[in-house]
Amino acid sequence: MPKIDIAIVPARKGAPYPAPFDAPCAERIRKRLGNAGGLADFGVNLMRLPPGNWSSQRHWHSHEDEFVYLLEGEVVLVEDGGETVLRAGDCAAFPKGSGNGHHMINRSDAVAVYLEVGSRSPDDLTTCSDIDMMSANSDGRFVHKDGTPYPDG
Repeated sequence: MPKIDIAIVPARKGAPYPAPFDAPCAERIRKRLGNAGGLADFGVNLMRLPPGNWSSQRHWHSHEDEFVYLLEGEVVLVEDGGETVLRAGDCAAFPKGSGNGHHMINRSDAVAVYLEVGSRSPDDLTTCSDIDMMSANSDGRFVHKDGTPYPDG
């Protein structure tokens, strides 16, 4: 049956970034609903973002479109052009190759819940806007922008 039992989808706490870049995302919880449903061409994640946490490091994708839809709570979307408050029912789209680094921060007192949807291009390179880090889908390793691997990567 195609129905996904969200209660049994594994939850992953935190982000896979090397230290200290993982700290701002340490309490976020992601459930990979697309993986649970066997999807191959795009991913869908259910994210729970506690107060004070970031969704990710600010980043942009070379070959992947990304979309978020806020289900509960409030976050601040931070991108190159400034900050925008997103509330339940709001959404945002990030076209591939834009170079517009983005992430969300929960500055409220309540957990925010949102869906994160993205294509799964094997050619994608994720570039972090504010720090010296990037990652390729081909191997998933985090490296400096000159290609040098991080010690734990």
